[in-house]
Amino acid sequence: MPASPHVSVRIDLSRVRRNAEEIAKQTAVPIIAVVKADAYGLGAARVATAIGDLVEAFYVFDLAEAVEYRLFDIAGKRTIALLGQSDDPQDYLSHHVRPAVWDVARAHALRAAKPVLSVDTGQQRFACEAHNVSAVMRAGDIGEAFTHASTLDQVRQFTQTMSEHAPPAKAGKLYLHAAGSSLLAKPAARLDAVRPGLALYRGAARVTAPLVEVRESTGPAGYTGFLSPRHGIILAGYSHGLRTGPCMVNGRRSHILEVGMQTSFVEAAGGDRVGDEVVLLGDGLSESDVAAEWKASPQEVLTRLCGAGIRQHVG
Repeated sequence: MPASPHVSVRIDLSRVRRNAEEIAKQTAVPIIAVVKADAYGLGAARVATAIGDLVEAFYVFDLAEAVEYRLFDIAGKRTIALLGQSDDPQDYLSHHVRPAVWDVARAHALRAAKPVLSVDTGQQRFACEAHNVSAVMRAGDIGEAFTHASTLDQVRQFTQTMSEHAPPAKAGKLYLHAAGSSLLAKPAARLDAVRPGLALYRGAARVTAPLVEVRESTGPAGYTGFLSPRHGIILAGYSHGLRTGPCMVNGRRSHILEVGMQTSFVEAAGGDRVGDEVVLLGDGLSESDVAAEWKASPQEVLTRLCGAGIRQHVG
């Protein structure tokens, strides 16, 4: 989706850093920061610069992301990549990336790149089933494993699987991590590290667009024939990732009434004027607030709205 030049996306890097500090204090274990999808739209390179000294490693979806974001050059920290098109260890070693693996052939091929085992606990994708854990770990000489867990039961399943099926570690105990943002408050989920994404970015983005037109409504308006005594227009629409849902105008909770290709109708009040800001995210309107009306995840809201306009980093 293209960004709208009429939407401003303000990223507060000091807030991202405070979030990382709070996670470190809360969990008392190392942080593996999830910066996939350009750090959920906040800008992975800038995020890595802001928190590089606070985290142990980074996590991305694909090797290409780690290369594009230059994470080791910026922060001097390793990266785990879930996917990668290459089976050549040098492609990972040259960028200080450790590939995730879940089958014997790929684990063996990437052995020199010190692969990390991905274990299935319910997602049923990109992960090793329990009965194959030992064979994959031996093929890749693996000493680190993780799972994508969203419940404590999945964490327990993971640790039990590793206890029952992992071969003896050559150097100390296995290094295990399972907890993403939703499990940070659960001590039993923290294991040897936590892997937060959304928790790093909550409250760090403020997304706005100015009203370019305000008028009294005379009967049904827009394509959908919505009814509102007064409405305004912003120059952002579904081609920029917007949906109908909550917004803020002049400190007041309002609503995006209809979303078109490149414009949207906003519910307006008597004091609203052309040039006033419509806040799509921030100023007390959280990712979760928007997600509830969008019927989406906060992660989707953050990624869509941070990609809706022109980013400016502060802090």
